[in-house]
Parts: sequence; C-alpha cells; structure tokens
Amino acid sequence: MTDSRRPVKPSVPAGSSGPLAGAIAPQAYARWRATTLGAVTEALEQRVMIDLAGPVEGMRVLDLGCGDGPLTAALRERGGRAVGIDIDRSMLRAATARSGGRAGEPAQFVHGRIDRLPFPAGVFDVVVATTVFCFVSDPAAAVREAARVLRSGGRLVIGDLGRWSTWAARRRVRGWLGSRLWRTAHFWTAAELSALVERGGLSVRTVRGSVYYPPVGLLARALAPLDRWLGPLATVGAAFIAIAAIKKDTVSGR
Repeated sequence: MTDSRRPVKPSVPAGSSGPLAGAIAPQAYARWRATTLGAVTEALEQRVMIDLAGPVEGMRVLDLGCGDGPLTAALRERGGRAVGIDIDRSMLRAATARSGGRAGEPAQFVHGRIDRLPFPAGVFDVVVATTVFCFVSDPAAAVREAARVLRSGGRLVIGDLGRWSTWAARRRVRGWLGSRLWRTAHFWTAAELSALVERGGLSVRTVRGSVYYPPVGLLARALAPLDRWLGPLATVGAAFIAIAAIKKDTVSGR
C-alpha cells in the first residue's frame, strides 16, 4: 500500500473538457435520486462498486469521472483517501459541496480527463469508475491510464451499462430519436469489459451483474432484493455490469 499520509497532487495541469462535458447537469442527478427508480438503482450500483472495491481504509482511492461525487463520498466515509476527477467543472463544484460538510479530511476533487490523468504512476491503491467508459471515445487509453496510476497489486473496479437489458434497449431507441447522449453511448457485455481490462495489463478477478428489473419505479422496489442472488450468476439482463481486476506485478507478472 502506498504512503497514505501525504495528499495526492496532480503532476501536470488538468486537461480541458471533453465532448460530453456539461451534457448532464448536477441538478439532473438530484432529480433522478429523488425518484423511486433513481434511488433504488443508484443504491444497488453503489453497493456493487463498494463490495468489489473491498476494504479501503487508509488507502488512496481514485474515482474516475466522479460526477457530483456520491461514490467518492462513500469511499471516503469508509476510510479511503479519496480523490475524484471529472471534466465537468459544475459536477466538481457539486461534489466539493457534498464532501465539505462532513467530518474529517474532505475528499479531493481535480479537473481533468481520465485518458490523460494528471497523477504520477503507481500512487493509488484502488481506482473506480461508474458509468464512465460507455461515454469515453478511447476506453483503451483510459484503462491504460488507470493501470498506470495504480500500484502493483492495486485494484481497478469498473461498473458500466450492460448491453442486453431493457434499459439499454430503451436508451438505444432514445439515441435513434435524437438524444446525443445515448446516440454516442456504448453498451458493454461482460466479455467486452473483461477483454478491455485484460489488454490494459490487469487480471480480472470478479464479474457481477446488477439492476435486472425494467426502468419502472414500482418494479425496482419489488425486485431489487433479487440482485444479491442474480448478480454473481449472470450478466445477461443486467442493466449494470461491474468487474474487479488486479494490476499484475511488474516483476512476477502475476
């Protein structure tokens, strides 16, 4: 584990905004969480990410594309030395406000691109990314950057949009009807995500599915308990797919 007493500082200036910066405002996330569907879905996705991240107390944790910071905050509350990075400054302001009122050392938030991370190599113990790679133009470059800033033996956890689900079908239709956000999105299979990470020099250890219900609030509340049973068994039908991978030791290759 790296020395967690010193804060992580960017080594170069952060990059400029990408093509989807500002496409979703922080207020949209707040409205989403205020609905039954949003609250249940985000809770399930966050639980999977936290489970796969494992114990983070005293560790340096980087949240890629942190948005308004709910996962960054959750990891910090579990004792992680959390850093969030995003290309949208309005999201970073919202994330900072979320973190500021809590006891203890606040999370850090950095403006920058995940395919050009402004950090030295090997400084993080855990890197997480939630619903980010579906919107990245070069996901392979982003994975290489995530691997670069991880220490040997460090953990990468990616949670993203599953291809074979009612949610993905609905979003594809919205893209065909003109939504720029969903027209450019990529929906993943577990095999694709695993191959992406393996090509980046990491070894996949766990694959998990989540959110098997259709995008209907009443069904979300009723069917959410099934996630714990279905998640380890199948990713087909899951709107959210998460994988955990370990950075191979540069000497032993394991």
